[in-house]
Amino acid sequence: MKQLFKAIIPVRWWEYCRQQWIGRDIHQFVRRTVTHTYGESTFDVIIADSMGEGWYDQDWGNLDEIELLAKGRLKSDAVVFDLGSHQGIVAMMLAKKVGPNGKVLALEGMLHNCEIAQQNFRLNGQKNVESIHAVISDKPGSVRFFDGLNGSVARHGIGRDVPSVTIDQLAEQYGFPNVVFLDVEGYELKALCGAVRTLSSACDWFVEVHVKCGLEDFGGTAQQVLDYFPTSRFEIYAWRLASLETPRMYVPEDPVVAERFALVALSRS
Repeated sequence: MKQLFKAIIPVRWWEYCRQQWIGRDIHQFVRRTVTHTYGESTFDVIIADSMGEGWYDQDWGNLDEIELLAKGRLKSDAVVFDLGSHQGIVAMMLAKKVGPNGKVLALEGMLHNCEIAQQNFRLNGQKNVESIHAVISDKPGSVRFFDGLNGSVARHGIGRDVPSVTIDQLAEQYGFPNVVFLDVEGYELKALCGAVRTLSSACDWFVEVHVKCGLEDFGGTAQQVLDYFPTSRFEIYAWRLASLETPRMYVPEDPVVAERFALVALSRS
């Protein structure tokens, strides 16, 4: 039925209807608080919508990306930018790694997710996490943001205007990060375009590269993303996210880049 609607309804009308359905899901969902173990930490988490229920109402093992970053600069006292932080679970995991004297900046474009993240931070006494309602982009100003349960920059103009900032702007305000954790649903090339000075610093990166599920919609390619992380300056690991692959050292023309994949780049500086 969903595919039939998409086939006969103009894209903008389909996106408008989808926005209304999502809003109804959030409004009607009966919230509850659960307790689970996420990696090495146990958190109380607010389940506030159907996507959060599917993602967070279960125990997690250790995340490959966090274990890799911990081999580099994800240490006690580190500064971390979590860009596209959803409801803050990964931000809290990162905050545990950096300790009370470290700092995690959690930036999220969907207001609902940002508010739930703030509640999760308070619920767990996470004082070393700061939540910001904004979108990371290539320039400051504002962007149209689609309030999906896993929100993203709008592809068809349906959504609301949300403030946009660059990674370099955040670095000017909060200091250069030791780690950048970037998961922005296809907008990653735009985010990297606004990170020239940060990329020149001794910083480690995690990037979810949304090949065939958003990246191309914003004019990006996997190779353009990879070009920001030359192997002369970074030790790179990559793995497909739609399979049970484990991280491996990236080599040029690796077939991993043919679909959505994760990238960890550890600075050699």
